[in-house]
Amino acid sequence: MFLEFWGAARSTTGSMDLLGIDGKRLLLDCGLFQGRREETWRRNKDFPYPPMGFDSVVLSHAHIDHSGNLPNLSKQGFKGKVFATSATTDLCQVMLRDSAHVQERDIEYVNKVHARRGEKPFKTLYTVEDVERVLDQFESRDYGGSFAVLPQVRSTFLDAGHILGSAITVLEASENSAQTRIIFSGDLGRRNLPILRDPQVPDWADVLILESTYGNRKHDDITTAGERLRQVIERVVTRQGKIIVPAFSVGRSQEFVYCLHRLFNEGKLPRIPIYVDSPLAIDATEVFRRHPECYDAEIQKMLETSKDAFGFSGLRYIQSVEESKALNNQPGPCIIISASGMCEAGRILHHLKNNIENPANCVLVIGYMAENTLGRKIVERKSEVRIFGETYRLRAEVAILNAFSAHADSEGLADFARRIAAGGRLRKTFVVHGESDRSTPLIERLQSELSGVEIHYPERGSHYEL
Repeated sequence: MFLEFWGAARSTTGSMDLLGIDGKRLLLDCGLFQGRREETWRRNKDFPYPPMGFDSVVLSHAHIDHSGNLPNLSKQGFKGKVFATSATTDLCQVMLRDSAHVQERDIEYVNKVHARRGEKPFKTLYTVEDVERVLDQFESRDYGGSFAVLPQVRSTFLDAGHILGSAITVLEASENSAQTRIIFSGDLGRRNLPILRDPQVPDWADVLILESTYGNRKHDDITTAGERLRQVIERVVTRQGKIIVPAFSVGRSQEFVYCLHRLFNEGKLPRIPIYVDSPLAIDATEVFRRHPECYDAEIQKMLETSKDAFGFSGLRYIQSVEESKALNNQPGPCIIISASGMCEAGRILHHLKNNIENPANCVLVIGYMAENTLGRKIVERKSEVRIFGETYRLRAEVAILNAFSAHADSEGLADFARRIAAGGRLRKTFVVHGESDRSTPLIERLQSELSGVEIHYPERGSHYEL
């Protein structure tokens, strides 16, 4: 029995780990790597083993950096099942189809630029037909129920509290009459976030695979998010600017809309037009509406007086390309929420292209931006950025609200590990899904707090016998 780490190893994108046992191979997530275009193509195209050699996949949640390479896996010969929660399965129905459409649209646009320069065209990683094939391979499982993922391995999903349907995966692996319990955190959520229930914590494990996206940071209190958001909006409204919000279509868009809804209801914000310009976010919001079993008590209480937590006066969901283009001529003040969350694809690129050179405007960052993405360059306030191969000056204000993060911070991650270690069985912890400056402080903390536990920070392709 062994573990190998092929994605989100010393990085925060392209999540993909491998559990091998008695000649069988189980993938934990199969996400898209996001970064520089040519590196992205190379990393996503090829797998560490022929895909037909993988037996099954356990999917922690629907975010594209965890699910987005599944169509390519199936395209190249994977015939097994993809196990996920019901809400994750429903979200992947819209997210993976959208991923294929976005690739097609963006490649078409980029190739026009390349053709003018006499450069070779790019290709899409997969098509809508590839997406439909892998969707037929999904098998939904409820939280708390045990099910077989390999002949020697049973799995249980616990609520991760990260996005709708996100799961902590508990794996019970049998080998030579001995059992090993492995916990894969996926992306771990925070306590007291709006909409979703708090993360559950398994009582023990032999091996822990722990994400570390914010392993070096303590988040702002979520209760301060509304006030800080109000300050940003009022500042930009005063100068009649636009607020451009890159947001993941699943999770962050719904949380942000929910927060705006509450602030408007409380009379704390001026009534300005708000646009959600992401067909995927619209479809994902419909999935949210179909899964109230995932809601926490706060949103349940709101629904007693409001028919829809994700719709209110002044909010408009944008579907068509024509409506999206028309927003370029929409005068400020207004708020435009668009995907992708890391500014690597989709309609957000067009809104940034048309608005970041105006100092009256604001790019409001409410989520994590991985290394080498356009979003990270904006967070670092580079004086110039490239969009669709063209250079633009970054003159708009950049505001960052970390309170909206759906990831556990350093204290939440350490507490999760401590509570599992308290069961007395934890032998190894693998810290993944984090860049070095984020992961190293968490590793040092775990080394000091978890006596007798080996702490590893695996590189891409590293192999560990269990």
